[in-house]
Amino acid sequence: MTSFVPQRLRPLPHAFVVERLDHGARVPDGEWLALVRAPEGLTVIRRARPEDAPDTERWTALYGGDTAHGLDVPGMLAALLTPLAAAAIPVFVASTFDADLVLVPAGRVPAAAAALRDAGHELA
Repeated sequence: MTSFVPQRLRPLPHAFVVERLDHGARVPDGEWLALVRAPEGLTVIRRARPEDAPDTERWTALYGGDTAHGLDVPGMLAALLTPLAAAAIPVFVASTFDADLVLVPAGRVPAAAAALRDAGHELA
């Protein structure tokens, strides 16, 4: 069993959207936060724009770069996702070499922050 490592997260400025582009799509220009190309297509996490459809879901990105960790540290992402799952908060996740980026629906940020704090994490 691994020991729990409390993490310090900070919300990134701006709202984000998550898009799926067709297989073979070119990397879009603009302010994207993360790109993942899989066999099914290209997933883009980018800043929300005023011209996005009003019903496009906005996400808030919580970034754990303040408590960066190596790839060999087990359980870091699970420590964040477990309390969010218990609180029935959907997530979209992207990981970097050093830390994890957990996106939660913008309207669920207060509940997500409470769940993470209750689990021993710190939110800036």
